Amino acid sequence: MKQNEGTIDRIIRFILGLVLIYLGFLMQFNTVGIISTIIGIVLLFTAVTGYCALYSILKISTK
Repeated sequence: MKQNEGTIDRIIRFILGLVLIYLGFLMQFNTVGIISTIIGIVLLFTAVTGYCALYSILKISTK
């Protein structure tokens, strides 16, 4: 996997991921809370790895 996210993109994804996970816990894992948590985990994963599969499919790179 070749990195396709720039530093600013990764920082934004990391912060947004933490916020969504936090909101998921606040919502006590109802349907919206679970979806929020899953999206937050995906954003954290892409921020840490620097690779976004959707960017790869669309041939986008912010790096």
